Amino acid sequence: MLFPAIKPASTWRFPVSDEHVLYLEESGNPQGIPVVFLHGGPGGSCDPGHRRFFDPEKYRIILFDQRGCGKSKPHANLNNNTTWDLVADLEKIREFLKIDRWVVFGGSWGSTLALAYAISHNEKVLGLILRGIFLARETDVDWFFRGDAARIQPEGWARFIAPIPLSERGDIVAAYYSRLTSENEIIRMGAAKAWSIWEGSSITLMPDKKLVEDFSDPHFALSIARIECHYFMNQSFFEPNYLLENALKLKDIPGFIVHGRYDMVCPIDQALLLHQGWSGSQLKVIGNAGHAASEPGISHALVESCNQMFELLV
Repeated sequence: MLFPAIKPASTWRFPVSDEHVLYLEESGNPQGIPVVFLHGGPGGSCDPGHRRFFDPEKYRIILFDQRGCGKSKPHANLNNNTTWDLVADLEKIREFLKIDRWVVFGGSWGSTLALAYAISHNEKVLGLILRGIFLARETDVDWFFRGDAARIQPEGWARFIAPIPLSERGDIVAAYYSRLTSENEIIRMGAAKAWSIWEGSSITLMPDKKLVEDFSDPHFALSIARIECHYFMNQSFFEPNYLLENALKLKDIPGFIVHGRYDMVCPIDQALLLHQGWSGSQLKVIGNAGHAASEPGISHALVESCNQMFELLV
């Protein structure tokens, strides 16, 4: 059961560079355990429902939209937008809010960013709560964006590749990148909606029309498609297998991994590999779920994990 809806106590327009200004908010108990929420994508955004995973009497809840995302400006901007820029932004936010150490909560791409941050700044992390693990290896991108998932979602894949001529289908990501960075707004938006709908139609075990509509929203579609494609064209700015090879640095950090058994976006082997390499983790496999945090089994496990994390830390 999610906690009741709450409003932010404070919001900021937080500059992290000469160009990027992030939307940042805080809610819950100012004296509670600090927890920062990392949304997915890259290129997604936070929404009010994300506050509801945390007991507002126990947690100091920090949400923000990453570079180019949601309410952050400039929208869908790719300049100076890398994994390591986002890791640096987290440190700027932590220092601005005068937080010594915090819990880091991330789902999908948010789990990737949480792991990159914890590897680099493990002394600042009280614990990790991760959902829908994405290790950002080429094989993980290939699964969903270069054709492997088509064997399970052939209709959705056919719609996804329809805008791409046969001559360019040898590398779908590169073909989309050329369109998503086009000077022609109609071409950009058409590609963005096709990319985003492919993702939105695949992230739940059972079809969710409302979720697909959300992913069809032009503002959301443009940021998630452009920024995801930008990251995937650049190997998410990691050396090969970076997260697993550095998982030993997480050994003293307690954490929970929540993953749907039938996750079509980020197959479950990624969660298993992370769990094997991270001795402080507990793995919760949700047998009746896909990828989305909104699925009941995953939502329940995330709330449970947040409550358990609090008990571990007090």
